[in-house]
Amino acid sequence: MVIPVEDAADARLADYVRLRDVDLRRSVESERGLFVAEGEKVIRRAIGAGHPVRSVLTTAKWLDALADVVDGTTVYLVSDEVMEGITGFPVHRGALAAMERTELPSVGALLADAERILVLEDLVDHGNVGAIFRCAAALGVGAIVLSPRCADPLYRRSVKVSMGAVFAIPYARMTDWHGGLAEVRAAGFRLLALTPDQSAVPLDEAPLSGRVALMLGSEGDGLSSHWLHEADQPVCIPMSPRAMDLGVDSLNVVAAAAVACHGLLRDRPGG
Repeated sequence: MVIPVEDAADARLADYVRLRDVDLRRSVESERGLFVAEGEKVIRRAIGAGHPVRSVLTTAKWLDALADVVDGTTVYLVSDEVMEGITGFPVHRGALAAMERTELPSVGALLADAERILVLEDLVDHGNVGAIFRCAAALGVGAIVLSPRCADPLYRRSVKVSMGAVFAIPYARMTDWHGGLAEVRAAGFRLLALTPDQSAVPLDEAPLSGRVALMLGSEGDGLSSHWLHEADQPVCIPMSPRAMDLGVDSLNVVAAAAVACHGLLRDRPGG
């Protein structure tokens, strides 16, 4: 059902308002159990991952491309100007969809079949979380565990940056930061803490037999002292001595995640 809408303040579009207001969106999306997918490819991937569509917001230009997706769905059709008035920014990918969230698995259930996982502690930048999901999915990581304070992978920017990879890799959120790693270890995982400290064992020399969980810390401070203490072994990505002399002593968390995920492929069961 296609419904033309000419007013950005129309109450029927409440799922889409002020998408750049992080605090508002966190409240709205939590209260309504939804998230917003942006662009045709991401919408299709969200649907393929089993998320029901609440509605679609699009312009006439994109309606035909989404015809099979929106069949039987409420579609709000607006002009480019109204679209920007609702969202607060130009929607270059032409379409948004309000999607229903599904229940996350418990950490224990998530770990049942995984061999290589990432554990993220307190990453608060949605773009970084999305980019790390994309790296992990592309390089064969089996699952991701989030600390309680990590950013939401289904926030619009996370989904967008990941190009839908947040729907390609299973994840769960800890309920207990202080004792959460014990559950991962109890599932048979060796905990490796990625640190910029060059005295740590290089990742490509660390033993990777069996089940391995690689821990990544927050954008500014890295892993907390508590999580570093809980790890079985600290590991590092070796930096160029020349770069170190110039004060470049580490990679940003996304680049480090990409390198580290590739390193986790070594000795991986089945490949």
